[in-house]
Amino acid sequence: MSAAGGGGLARLRDRRLVGEPTRAQTVAYGASAFPANLLLQTFSAFVVYFYVDRLGVPAGWVAGAMIAHGILNALLNPVVGAASDRRRTRWGRRVPWIGLGVVPLVVAFALVWMPPPLPPAGLVVWFLVVVAIYDVAYVAVVLNVSALFPEIFRTTAERARGNSPRQLFALVGMILGTAGAPLLYDSVGWAAMGLVLAVVSLGFFCWSVVGMVERPVDLAAVREREAAVGLGDQLRYTFANRAFVTYVLGSLLLQSTTAILLAGVPFYVRYTVGGTDADATLLLAPIFVAAIPAIVGWSWVVRRVGPRTAMLAVVVVYGLATCLYLIPTTVIGAAAAGLAVGLGVAGLMQVLEVALGQVIDDDETRTGLRREGMYFGANGFVVRGSVVVQAVVLAVVLGASGYVEGAAAQAPEVATGVRLLIGAVPVVLAAAAFVCFWLYPLRGRDDAAVAAAESSPTAGDLTV
Repeated sequence: MSAAGGGGLARLRDRRLVGEPTRAQTVAYGASAFPANLLLQTFSAFVVYFYVDRLGVPAGWVAGAMIAHGILNALLNPVVGAASDRRRTRWGRRVPWIGLGVVPLVVAFALVWMPPPLPPAGLVVWFLVVVAIYDVAYVAVVLNVSALFPEIFRTTAERARGNSPRQLFALVGMILGTAGAPLLYDSVGWAAMGLVLAVVSLGFFCWSVVGMVERPVDLAAVREREAAVGLGDQLRYTFANRAFVTYVLGSLLLQSTTAILLAGVPFYVRYTVGGTDADATLLLAPIFVAAIPAIVGWSWVVRRVGPRTAMLAVVVVYGLATCLYLIPTTVIGAAAAGLAVGLGVAGLMQVLEVALGQVIDDDETRTGLRREGMYFGANGFVVRGSVVVQAVVLAVVLGASGYVEGAAAQAPEVATGVRLLIGAVPVVLAAAAFVCFWLYPLRGRDDAAVAAAESSPTAGDLTV
């Protein structure tokens, strides 16, 4: 390796952030949300269709493989989070995981869409192996990127501002993962689609490294504190933390409402407002269109009133907005309701991670440790339950309304049941989330972290 190359790597390795991040760092860090959501949305939306409809794998087999995928993903979150918190290198805690995981992540994603010519049983084995690699790499990369957020941005104001470009990138990734992927696989095929999205994602991840800068710490003091707090104690402190418990239960309820809403839209379009399958796009598009500018507005709200009050406001807006789905009788009317729902979705995207950063700051005052990985991992483990809530609620409501799978026509009660599914059930869950956030004990904003940082030793006295 040349001296110049070695010097460049050394500069990259030894970067440390003191003070506020620059605008370039903020935007670059936020860019990581684009590939994370592009890959996730494409995989979630189309992988079952690809393996069942295009490859002919029995639906029950694919369902079993997806359950295994969900369980593995949930279990990996706290394990990787805890390991990331306690594994310190000259490159920092988070950056090594991200650097080592990005290439396996995009390669595994591409391989999902280019299986070899195998019988159905062989395709299931291929799916399980490749998706296991994808899961491990995805959690390693995305959890550690998320864990950097409350470290890079230290106060409510910094986090609200820094989260805006991140969530805008996330929305674009969601939109392209939903609408762009079908255009690609329809024109160039599934394998080429996977390859194109993998290459694009790799490029964005490489750009985002510019913004992934950790802060200096007193390594000797931190290791002494870590030695006094074992993994069992860390888990106990996390799940006994009232702020985290109220936060994560409220987050689970709100994300369950979103999962139910998205799953119920195709049924709502067909059986309640009399549209075609293609009209589902007309209901989903306004949600994203309204959310993009609303993210900036919610950033102002969070900075103005603090995370707790902002969470309560988000729940009210989101709950009232979903009620509007009780009214329309046409696709256009339902699309108009989606504009209001988009305001609530933007609030969820903006405020939830800002609030989790506040929980992590509060935990540091109790334990003397920055445990972002553990908290984001525990949060990821719990909110995976939204998939279970969605499945149970969907099955109960459709069953109670008399829905018959595959029937050419459904009973009139199905239209009412589906209307209640996306216009009333989310309100009930949102009301429960409101109670959780009302009990959330951290009031106001979290400027103490900056005060502590400014009174700590200078960067030159610290090591990582």
